[in-house]
Amino acid sequence: MSRLVFIAPLILFAVVAAYFAIGLTKNASILPSALIDKPVPTFDLPPLKDTKPGLATADLKDDVVLVNMFASWCVPCRAEHPLLMQLARDKIVPIIGLNWKDRKTDAIAWLDELGDPYARIGHDPSGRTGIDWGVYGVPETYLIDRDGRIRFKYVGPMFPETFAEKFLPLIKDLRK
Repeated sequence: MSRLVFIAPLILFAVVAAYFAIGLTKNASILPSALIDKPVPTFDLPPLKDTKPGLATADLKDDVVLVNMFASWCVPCRAEHPLLMQLARDKIVPIIGLNWKDRKTDAIAWLDELGDPYARIGHDPSGRTGIDWGVYGVPETYLIDRDGRIRFKYVGPMFPETFAEKFLPLIKDLRK
């Protein structure tokens, strides 16, 4: 019996250590989404800017588009913004913005400062629509096919290499 008192904590420690060791081998940047290959959630957001339309589910059909979740308070959003501006200039793929948990005035000032690459921008100040999309945080970028289905989700700031390796082949494939 006294042996069991000493062995039981060692066994418990070994099991917990093995669990954490396995967890450390996984790639933390890969966050699965239950929405892949499913239709985009139903939503209807007001416009962020008076000069551009808002965003609704119906707007994400008939063309392959990127939906970029962003906020003015998001430092990684600022890091990826030059790429979004370049993609908009090159007209590679339409970019749709979803401004998440942000003050309208702050977001507009941010876009006025850095440039506005978005064809449309929906404003989601409460974050409710982002929750429906399964947003973990910003930036997050989704690739939507012509049928309005989510085909790919990328968490974190996109850079040219990321776009070239992960998005561009899918965009070409979806446009065939």
